[in-house]
Amino acid sequence: MKENRLRVVLAVVALILAVGMVVAVSLVPVRAATYSRGSSGSIVSQIQTKLRQWGYYSGAVDGVYGSATEKAVRLFQQKNGLAVDGRVGVQTLAALGIQASEPGNSAQLDLLARLISAEARGEPYSGQVAVGAVVLNRVRHPSFPNTVAGVIYQNGAFSCIRDGQFNQPVADSAYRAARDALSGWDPSGGAIYYFNPAKTTSKWIWSRPLIVVIGSHRFCA
Repeated sequence: MKENRLRVVLAVVALILAVGMVVAVSLVPVRAATYSRGSSGSIVSQIQTKLRQWGYYSGAVDGVYGSATEKAVRLFQQKNGLAVDGRVGVQTLAALGIQASEPGNSAQLDLLARLISAEARGEPYSGQVAVGAVVLNRVRHPSFPNTVAGVIYQNGAFSCIRDGQFNQPVADSAYRAARDALSGWDPSGGAIYYFNPAKTTSKWIWSRPLIVVIGSHRFCA
């Protein structure tokens, strides 16, 4: 009888401790992202765009947080009564009217990251994002399937599906690039095609209007 009571008491104590741990974890504040010199991606592009619109920044909207962006942020913070540190955290993002969020479901992210890794491993980071952006531009284009999976698996669309590179381990940078592309960063300038001149055997692809060259890839309309 005593042993049964002891078991019950121990079970109740364990339950109380487990609940306490869950509550404690839930009370830990979530730390919002802070953007500063060296950051890159779609949120940085949005920051630069807002600062340009309001006359604080005159540089390129390239998604790279450099010294000119930092200087513009400091001026914006000074003019708007914010802490002047050249870093864009929660308060500065709010003042700029920008909401940073994680888009897309995990399956979509995984597919896009896998394609980016297979097609653009070793390319500049902006070139990796651009490859992801091409996939998303095709999703929105009437001439292509209207899902990420449909675009990626469209017959003959990407050589990595045929040669097995698509099934190789995915580079960490490809996941970051996929998130940035899903967030809206498009270094390709709206391209729906890209190719490597050193590897292509297609004469037709050379007829597509060139938008930008990033690393080894030509991105075309």
